[in-house]
Amino acid sequence: MSKVSPRLTLLTASGVCSLIVLDTNIVAVTLPSIARDLGANFADIEWVVSAYMLAFAALLLPAGSIADRFGRKKSLIWGLSIFILASLGCGAAPNALFLDIARAVKGVGAALLLTSALASIGHAFHDEVERAKAWAFWGACMGVAMTAAPTLGGLITQYLGWRWIFYLNLPIGLGLMALSVHAIPPSRDSQSARLDPWGSLTFSASLLCLIWGLIEANRIGWDNPLTYARLLGGVALLGVFVLAERLQQRPMVDLQLFRHPRFIGALLGMSAYAGCAQVMMTLLPFYLQNGLGFSAIASGLGMLPFALTMLICPRIGARLAGRFAPATMMATGLTLVGCGNLLSAWAVNIGGYLPFALAIAVTGAGAGLLNGDTQKNIMACVPRARAGMASGMSTTMRFSAIMLAIGVYGALLSSHSEQLLHASLGSQWQEQVSGIASRVVAGDMPAAMALLPESARGTVQPLARQAFVGGFSGVLWVAGLLGLLGALVVGALMQHPIPAVPQASLPTR
Repeated sequence: MSKVSPRLTLLTASGVCSLIVLDTNIVAVTLPSIARDLGANFADIEWVVSAYMLAFAALLLPAGSIADRFGRKKSLIWGLSIFILASLGCGAAPNALFLDIARAVKGVGAALLLTSALASIGHAFHDEVERAKAWAFWGACMGVAMTAAPTLGGLITQYLGWRWIFYLNLPIGLGLMALSVHAIPPSRDSQSARLDPWGSLTFSASLLCLIWGLIEANRIGWDNPLTYARLLGGVALLGVFVLAERLQQRPMVDLQLFRHPRFIGALLGMSAYAGCAQVMMTLLPFYLQNGLGFSAIASGLGMLPFALTMLICPRIGARLAGRFAPATMMATGLTLVGCGNLLSAWAVNIGGYLPFALAIAVTGAGAGLLNGDTQKNIMACVPRARAGMASGMSTTMRFSAIMLAIGVYGALLSSHSEQLLHASLGSQWQEQVSGIASRVVAGDMPAAMALLPESARGTVQPLARQAFVGGFSGVLWVAGLLGLLGALVVGALMQHPIPAVPQASLPTR
């Protein structure tokens, strides 16, 4: 068998990762359309995103172990197969529950797919300079996918309907599968451990409890015992996961790495980037459609300032990386993200698109500097032979942070919007406020107004939109402050040296 070109491997694996990014971000501009078509409230819409993210994030760590143990090429092919079939299920979904289930299955395929692709890139490039160039190219591909996703999603939703954003994955996925058969060389970790079912189960259950508690809290109440039980249960199960990993001879997560501040800083940098910047690809279209009244296609085009700066800045970051330390690059990126979110909050309050466009361009610039850099800094702390584990940990932090951020920001948006609407309506129609706020936040204003007498709709509709804008501004303030806090913490931790974890020091079976 002839040797596969590393460049062809990089191109194919980056294409696979781009499919995941395209699919993840193309959904955002369609969520209001899905809400209207399926009669879904905001909690239902949160689950459309979170069911996928939950399965994805929960299975990334075991998927990394599967890729290491059974081979990255096999894992990638299986992941593509599951991803394509689940996409067809999403497109045919008759209701929100079916869509959520199909999205969760899709997350399973995406976890196998993404960890295998990232591990294949890490395994294909040995030289540090070439590896840095490879990750820069990978970051640029992610930027292209993110740039195309909102506009493409808006076009498809406007002219073909939201179901076709899922059907689109069929031809793309089949093409990537054919290419992967020839372009991805077989590779595996010969010392890979057995799978870790207890660790996988406790980690998955922890994430499920946390996101379940956050999403359902607005429906049943934050003071409901079930809310406390779910959130505390999630924290407790996370502790059990750590204990389970400590008892493994060769765990899927090497806990010894958490003794090194540099590694912790790299993981926190990934989390802050995902939870303060990447999550905005999902949240910002809600403001464009619900706050500014944009159509789906106009909303996609309205995301271009964010997407374009995110596309351009990885190239700038690759040049600056030779002059500045990783700590400086990470802190600078997070500072831009934090400032961009704070400027966006200001722009939302004053109204109009132009100030908002300029503000999200700043956020996108920070995200662009961080996109490839976060992945590179995590992989640098882990031996090559355990590239699957490293990619699993990296992407787990990314998508766990996005999922939890959606839960937290969604809870803030829903509760704050409801409080503002309560205050603006006074004593009138208080029983309908919760239902109105939930549907307005989801993007279904007609369904929200249908809860009121026709004579009241002209008065309440602008108040409901104003309450949503106020709630969204609050979310951006929180995201901005978290981004700036992340810059301080990550910048300090990343100044420590890279941990020395030689191959021989790793435990064996």
